[in-house]
Amino acid sequence: MKSEPLSTAWQESPLSRLLLNCAVTVGSVLLCLLILPTRLPGMELAGIGPNWLLIWVVAWSVKRSMFQGALAGLVLGLIQDGMTSSTPTHIFSLMIVGVLTARLRKERYVQEDFISIALIAFGMAVVAETVMAIQYTIQFQGDRTLVEIWKYHQLIALSSAILSSLWAPVIYFPLNRWWQRMGLLE
Repeated sequence: MKSEPLSTAWQESPLSRLLLNCAVTVGSVLLCLLILPTRLPGMELAGIGPNWLLIWVVAWSVKRSMFQGALAGLVLGLIQDGMTSSTPTHIFSLMIVGVLTARLRKERYVQEDFISIALIAFGMAVVAETVMAIQYTIQFQGDRTLVEIWKYHQLIALSSAILSSLWAPVIYFPLNRWWQRMGLLE
């Protein structure tokens, strides 16, 4: 019996392609989850690291529908909340990021992928951190003053935005290339 090369065998079977694509997608989420608490040199600014899950949601949502972006934000927000047990939830911020990123349709504004993904990640990190600060403000109970919350928000938002925008292409390009190769993008 003649055996086919592995590279063509998965291309011919739709089920194999789907399973392989799911494995790569879930694996990339797991990788982002594993490096989320890691602070390696060059990955930290003022004690803040890149928001890896936000970067993944941006990479996922940039060429997908608003519903798919919101769903990715919901799932990753639930996972991050399960890891951090934070009082203000990450669900709302990541869902908003997914919806807004999907609505951008970056092809109309910026043609260069590297620049557009970095700019989108920068803006979405600011949006996500602002949503978190609003949640802290709503839950304000006197532990911190509102001035402290919003002053600290500026530091977090700027640091997270800078680092997330710098590291976004590292996540986006391999995933985007994979999803294009799988032919699953719209």
